[in-house]
Amino acid sequence: MCGIAGFFSPHHSYSPEMIQRMTACVDHRGPDAEGFFSDETVSFGHRRLSIIDLNATANQPMISADGKLVLMFNGEVFNFRELAETLKIPLQTHSDTEVILEQFAAMGIEAVNKFNGMFAIALYHKTEKILYLVRDRIGVKPLFYYQSGGELFFASEIKSLTIVDEIKKQLTINRQAVSLFLQLGYIPEPFTIWNEIKKFPAGFYAKITEHEFTFQCYWKAEEKISSQVFSDPASATNQLKELLESSVRYRMISDVPFGIFLSGGIDSSLIAAIARQQSSAPVKTFTIGFREQQFDEAGHAGKIAAHLKTDHHEILLRHEDALELCEPALDAFDEPFADSSAIPTMLISQHARSDVKMVLSGDGGDELFHGYGMYRWAERLHNPFVKALRLPIASFLSILSNRHKRAAELFRFKKDQKLQQHIFSQEQYFFSENEAKQLLGANFINGTIPEKPSMLRNLIPSEKQALYDLQNYLKDDLLVKVDRATMHAGLECRTPFLDYRIVEFALNVTPTLKMKNGELKILPRLLLGEYLPNHLFDRPKQGFALPLKQWLQNELRHLIDHYLSEEIIYRHGIVRYEEVNRLKQRFSGGVEYLYNRLWNLIVLHRWLEKNMKKS
Repeated sequence: MCGIAGFFSPHHSYSPEMIQRMTACVDHRGPDAEGFFSDETVSFGHRRLSIIDLNATANQPMISADGKLVLMFNGEVFNFRELAETLKIPLQTHSDTEVILEQFAAMGIEAVNKFNGMFAIALYHKTEKILYLVRDRIGVKPLFYYQSGGELFFASEIKSLTIVDEIKKQLTINRQAVSLFLQLGYIPEPFTIWNEIKKFPAGFYAKITEHEFTFQCYWKAEEKISSQVFSDPASATNQLKELLESSVRYRMISDVPFGIFLSGGIDSSLIAAIARQQSSAPVKTFTIGFREQQFDEAGHAGKIAAHLKTDHHEILLRHEDALELCEPALDAFDEPFADSSAIPTMLISQHARSDVKMVLSGDGGDELFHGYGMYRWAERLHNPFVKALRLPIASFLSILSNRHKRAAELFRFKKDQKLQQHIFSQEQYFFSENEAKQLLGANFINGTIPEKPSMLRNLIPSEKQALYDLQNYLKDDLLVKVDRATMHAGLECRTPFLDYRIVEFALNVTPTLKMKNGELKILPRLLLGEYLPNHLFDRPKQGFALPLKQWLQNELRHLIDHYLSEEIIYRHGIVRYEEVNRLKQRFSGGVEYLYNRLWNLIVLHRWLEKNMKKS
C-alpha cells in the first residue's frame, strides 16, 4: 500500500522539485520509503508502506530486468506467488511489485487480467515513450488525473494535483458534482469537485503517448452477469466458503502484524472467523463503541471476539473525539464528503496502527448479498400499484410521525424517474433531486448517474439497486472512506469480499439466497452459522454511524450556526439561503431526520471556506 504521483509531459520540462512536492503530499500513505524516476517524458514519485518484502530492494519505482519498463503502484496483487511460478526469469525480491512488473514485460498491458488484487498502477515503457495507467476492477484503490493538451498529471489523492501551480490556476467548481454531492453525500466517478480533475475509472487502463490518450475497459460487473444463477443453498454456501477462504488466505499474506476491523456484523464476523481458523495464533480484532447505546455494536463484537478467542481491542468514541477528528477527517478527502462514519473509521485506524500495520475489513458484503434496507424499498417502490398511488401515500405519511414523514420522502418521485439514485438519497437522509433543485436554484445541473446497459439476465429491482451500490456507493463512498482513514494513519486495509471472483459469483446468486420475506443477507448468514452460534449474530443490522443527529442538536450545534450562517451562504453563492434557513428552522422545530441534509451542507460550506474563500 502506497501513495503515487507523476506526470507525462513530452514537451515541457519541470524541475525535480515538482515531483518531490507532489509526492510529499501523500507521504502519510507511505511513511517507510520514498523513490523517484524521471526522464525527458515522465516523472514518477512513490511513497511506500512496506507490507510484503520489507527490504529496500523492493522499493519503487522499479525497473524491469530488461531495463525497458518502469513501474510504481499503490495496492497489492495477492496472487503474485502463483504468477511468479509462471515467469521464466530469476527474481531479485520477494515482492509482488517485481512479479507484476515482469508479468507486464512478458505479456504487455493485458497482464492486468491475471492480477487478483487492489491497485492503481503507473507503467512506463522507456524506449517507446508510452505510459499506461491501470485501476483495479472494483475501484478499491484511488487514482485521479488532470489532462490538458499533451500533458497528463496523476496521483493517489487530489492534493498532489492541486499543489501544481499550472493546474491550480485552471481549477473551477464542477456544478454537476455539487448537485450529485447534495443528493448522495459523495461525488461519483468520473467527477471530482473540480471540472479539470477526474477520477480514473475502475476496471480500465489508459494508454498515453505524445499523440494519444485512450481508455480501454478490461472488466465490467454487468458483463459478468450470466443467464444462469446459483440457486441451490447447500452448493452456493459451499462455493462462497471456498472463495472466502481463498480470498482471506491471500489477504493474510504479510511480513508485518495484521488485524481485523470487527464490527459485530455478519461480514466482518465471517472474515474474523475464517482468519482465526487459518491462523496459528490469535488474530487481533478492533472494534469501536459509542456512549449512545443505539449506535453501539461493541458488545456484540466483544462476544464474537470472545468466542473466536481473538486478541480484542475496543475503542470508545466520544463527542470530544469527534470534535478533535472532524477537521483531519474532512480534510483527508480533498473534496466534499459527507459520510460522517469517516470520523470513527479514522479513530479506529489510528488505534489499530499502534498494534498492526495491516487490517482486513468486511466491506462489500452488503452490496453483494443484499444487506441494506434500501433493497426492500427497491422492491416496494417498483410495485405498479405503489407507483400509481405514490403521491397519495406520501401525503398521508407526511401528516404522521417523523418516522413516517421520512418514509414519505421515498414515495415522492416522478413517474418516469430512475429510482436507484432516489432510493439511495432518501435512505441516507440526503436531498432528493427536487430538493436539490430548490436548494441550488439557477446553479442546479441535473446530476443523475446514467444507468448501465442491458445484461444477459433481467435483474429484479433489488438486484439493480445492489448493482448501482456496487458501482457507485461502495466504490466512491465506502471504499474512499476506508482508504483515506486508514492511509491517514499509515495503515493498509484489505477487503476479502471484493476479490473479483467473489464479486462475479455474488452477481449470479439467485436473489432469494440474498433476500427473502424481508430477511437480508441470507447466504452469508448460512455460512456464518458454520463458524458461530446463531445467537451471536442473528439480529437486525445496525450499521456503522455516528450519533450525528444528537450531536448536531447539542455538542456540534455550533457547526450549523457557523457554516450555515447567512454570511457564509451568501459569500459562496452556491445554495439559496432562504432554503437553508427553512431547513434549519424545521430541524430546530423537531423534524430530526433532516440532520444529514444539514451535515451535507456543513461539509460543503466548510470545504468552500477552506478552498474558495473570497476577500
